[in-house]
Amino acid sequence: MPKFLIQATYTPEGTKGLLKEGGSGRRAAVEQVVSGLGGKIDAMYFAFGEDDLVMIVDFPDAVSMAAVSLTVKATGALHTRATPLLSLEEIDDAVRRQVTFRAPGA
Repeated sequence: MPKFLIQATYTPEGTKGLLKEGGSGRRAAVEQVVSGLGGKIDAMYFAFGEDDLVMIVDFPDAVSMAAVSLTVKATGALHTRATPLLSLEEIDDAVRRQVTFRAPGA
């Protein structure tokens, strides 16, 4: 299953919700969303600094990840970034593929 790195920053309204529910409450809410689309949370950590939340999630496909991303962003409670993650085997496969490319000006 494709893996995604999710980095999120709470808005002031989202932070109020986190303060009310706590981390366990948010974990349960995220678990419900992810599992509802056939996914799984690999890791979920709260942080401070640029990001408030960092997760690695598995989804059956990129469309499922996009559906969650759009729904979450529409609430205005957090700003998120999702980065597709590739396994070592996937990178090995990519390295073996022939790509024809001419650099600009070459």
